[in-house]
Amino acid sequence: MSAEKVILNHERFALTIERLCQQLVETYDDFSNTCLIGVQPRGTYLSERIRTRLQSSIPDIAPLAYGKLDITFYRDDFRRREKPLTPSVTEINFLVENKNVVLVDDVLYTGRTIQAALTALNHFGRPRSVELLVLVDRRFNRHLPIQADFIGLTVDALDEAYVRVQWQETSGEDQILLYSSKEDV
Repeated sequence: MSAEKVILNHERFALTIERLCQQLVETYDDFSNTCLIGVQPRGTYLSERIRTRLQSSIPDIAPLAYGKLDITFYRDDFRRREKPLTPSVTEINFLVENKNVVLVDDVLYTGRTIQAALTALNHFGRPRSVELLVLVDRRFNRHLPIQADFIGLTVDALDEAYVRVQWQETSGEDQILLYSSKEDV
């Protein structure tokens, strides 16, 4: 039996995304040399929300370069899985050469997904800078020295606990759950 706990409900979920957008505006102003890239598949839900919010709420925003990056074949566990991974389509129709890149994912845990994303990003040029935005940062058990620059929520959960982001588009409600596969005591 799995015990679930809602750690961010839909009202706070929306506020968290709004706060992340405001932090991006404070950092990048009009986004004239900045692009937003969502890591497929789950980072794209967050990056699309952020892009939509920025474009609708900031009158002076430059046309925001936006893309979706698939990392399937860059993962270090690509050939170690029992079931084959199904790649998504990379949708980046611009070069990141000399741009500020905001890489977006839903959960930062071990850092391996971001390592793969950084490697895949190299095919699109050499960015001026790359910053990481995540909805949830699981601080413990990082395998690589990767940290987020913009964080929606920090969760201190050990390996026995899991964080799941549910999106309106796929689950019918925006919320973040903490759950364990162990039975309730």
